[in-house]
Amino acid sequence: MTGTPLGTSGTPSPLRVGLVGYGLAGSVFHAPLIAATEGLVLDTVVTSNSERQQQARAEFPDVRLAAGPDELFDRAGELDLIVVASPNKTHVPLATAALQAGLPVVVDKPVAGTAAEARELAALAQERGLLLSVFQNRRWDNDFLTLRKLLTEGELGDVWRFESRFERWRPKPKGGWRESGDPAEIGGLLYDLGSHVVDQALVLFGPAAAVYAESDIRRPGAETDDDTFIAIRHTNGVRSHLYVSATTAQLGPRFRVLGSTAGYVKYGLDPQEAALRDGHRPGAGWGVEPESLWGRVGSGDSPVTGGGRPEPTLPGDYPAYYAAVAKALLEGAPNPVTALEAAAALDVLEAARRSAREKVTVTL
Repeated sequence: MTGTPLGTSGTPSPLRVGLVGYGLAGSVFHAPLIAATEGLVLDTVVTSNSERQQQARAEFPDVRLAAGPDELFDRAGELDLIVVASPNKTHVPLATAALQAGLPVVVDKPVAGTAAEARELAALAQERGLLLSVFQNRRWDNDFLTLRKLLTEGELGDVWRFESRFERWRPKPKGGWRESGDPAEIGGLLYDLGSHVVDQALVLFGPAAAVYAESDIRRPGAETDDDTFIAIRHTNGVRSHLYVSATTAQLGPRFRVLGSTAGYVKYGLDPQEAALRDGHRPGAGWGVEPESLWGRVGSGDSPVTGGGRPEPTLPGDYPAYYAAVAKALLEGAPNPVTALEAAAALDVLEAARRSAREKVTVTL
């Protein structure tokens, strides 16, 4: 960290954050969560787009604006943290530049296009003694937090299979770099939504031993994968079946987890992204979903026909990520998501891409 400035009362002043990028990730996720975090203040937003500059100024009247990231690095001494929320292909060069400027960094997922690049960034951060954290916000989804609680309490027995779906119905491509077929853009669902479902599987069930994948381009005019399945055999024997799709006309359960004594089935997405998109901000009642959307725990029957008992869904808690980042910088607490953890997920994504291309199972 570049130092903790003291306020007039002798207490630490908020850490000054420079945010690179004000598209979907920057404006919907990072900026509101940074602003809601005690100990952090959104100091500067970097975007060359005039409309996004106006949007940032309207939403955060005191924020400074910069047209390019070099303006941040030129005044590195005035900042305490850089957040990289720009297109995927810029993640590695911008994170590298920030670390070389002596600044801790948060990078949106995927942190890099390859596991090797992620490990190089981790080594640079360690060499410089700086925090490098990856924004894997869906570790704080309501269903994921609830499932972790169930596993901790042994409610399902020994887990045999973990099914996770992040499915959408978008029959027409939206375009943009996320759907570009240029490999340099690191687009496609495997690296976009796949970064989330793979990370969750590894957090829950540990390292992957083998990976099999099927990946398709289904929509007319689409340039990169829009319907992908990943199967992971974890070293502890659990099997994860992960689905990411933009072409699913009937959505399946977000989670179906099958254990030796019971299963857990949960439909619907965590409400936090929709709330942030609608302009809501963290506060009382944040992340809470109605009882009608709770998952069910049971055995021998379908939850659709009333089988099992309702399991109260814990509130989603995206604000916990930046609270943990602030605590790591101010108090030396653990990094909430390390680059090495992200590299392990990228190992799986790279193996999935190879598996789908070569029609083989890849051993890690």
